Amino acid sequence: MTDSSQALKRINALLDEGSFVEIGSAVTSRMADTSADYDRPGDGVITGYGTIGGCLVYVYSQDAAVFGGSIGEMHSSKIMKIYDMAVKMGAPVISLLDCAGVRLAEGTDSLYGFGQMFLNQTKASGVIPQIAAVFGTCGGGMAVSASMSDFVFMEKEKGKLFLNSPDAVKDNYIEKCDTSSADYQAKETGLADFVGSEEEVLAGIRELISVLPANNESDLSYDACEDDLNRQVEGIENFGSKAEMLRLISDNNLFIELKKEHAPCITTGFIRLNGQTVGAVANNDRRITHFGCKKAIHFINFCDAFGIPVVTLCDVDGFANDKCNERNLTRALGKLTFTYAKATVPMVTVITGHAYGTAGVIMGSKSIGADIVYAWKNADMGLMDAKEAAKLLYEKEIEAADDSKAKLDELTACYREKISSACANARRGYIDDIIDPAETRQRLIASMEMLFTKSVYPISRKHGTV
Repeated sequence: MTDSSQALKRINALLDEGSFVEIGSAVTSRMADTSADYDRPGDGVITGYGTIGGCLVYVYSQDAAVFGGSIGEMHSSKIMKIYDMAVKMGAPVISLLDCAGVRLAEGTDSLYGFGQMFLNQTKASGVIPQIAAVFGTCGGGMAVSASMSDFVFMEKEKGKLFLNSPDAVKDNYIEKCDTSSADYQAKETGLADFVGSEEEVLAGIRELISVLPANNESDLSYDACEDDLNRQVEGIENFGSKAEMLRLISDNNLFIELKKEHAPCITTGFIRLNGQTVGAVANNDRRITHFGCKKAIHFINFCDAFGIPVVTLCDVDGFANDKCNERNLTRALGKLTFTYAKATVPMVTVITGHAYGTAGVIMGSKSIGADIVYAWKNADMGLMDAKEAAKLLYEKEIEAADDSKAKLDELTACYREKISSACANARRGYIDDIIDPAETRQRLIASMEMLFTKSVYPISRKHGTV
């Protein structure tokens, strides 16, 4: 590979200066033995290792200038060796993708290489973080490989990710809907966690690596906390955006939001509390959608696999009500419930507003395994809104009253005080403590310290089936 290679430039821009060590630079296609056209050292991909912030990472970068970055037998073999080394050393793999697809001239050899890549990614899943960044074409099997990564970044202009190109999709053409674009993959499919310029993508990967553990047995996802552990977050209850709330809570206001453009009813991302990386899930809308469920499921699964605690900010009334969600939401809710319930990491929930009905149970409630549940002073928790409950329970009394509105208000206040208020639920043990919103940060930090040594020994089984 030459120093002018775009693939090499991306590696050098991503890693700490001077840290990259290339592996397999002399590897060539088997076809080079019979055709000089295939005698290209590296076979279209640069592989090696280096550091980000002093932490070891493995990286491969496809070179679109060599066979269009297409996947051949030796190309995939180089990637597999990187994965083997990364799993042994317990370090993340970062893939910088710019690939024209399978190399037709190599036929089934290319396909076998793809299959071996998928196998290695499967073996590495939940063991080391896998991050993919799409800078050019990423189609067919390479798109499947990207989807198997834990996090996907896309360059906003040139990044193209697809199974079928937009013009090959039935009743579609690229001018009508560019299904391969970064915008589509971020908003519609939810596959892209982050979209930006090439420089922003590389900076985003560096930031993400800084908060992630190196592997599933690492305890290095910590940083020195320079923020006040007892800092009050005054006025946090006045922020409608959960992303802003999480930013206020976090050390030095750090919040790495993931899939921001997709399913905005749920907010997911990483914060730090007393230097510790914590996953955050929050209701940004009081109705859960099936896309929101899938977004939360993927994120919580990652956190659980890598020992990252989960904080949930719960404020939910129920479920989205339309044909699309009716078709897909029930199954997704089952999977989200299963995901919360099987998680073994420390889990703390803060009810910031409502926790109504089944939706309130699913969003990290005490009943499905949360270790600590806090509620802000004015929070409500129950089957439904207190006024609607009063209407159903006391319909005859309200109708018989001289002033039905005054009677409804009276009965609503009574129902709330005795059944759905934070105090009522704290008396029953469903809430561990009622806190002032300004205390949220310090109470979460205290909980994380207490839960630091949490150990769970699950029932022996191969795996669940939900």
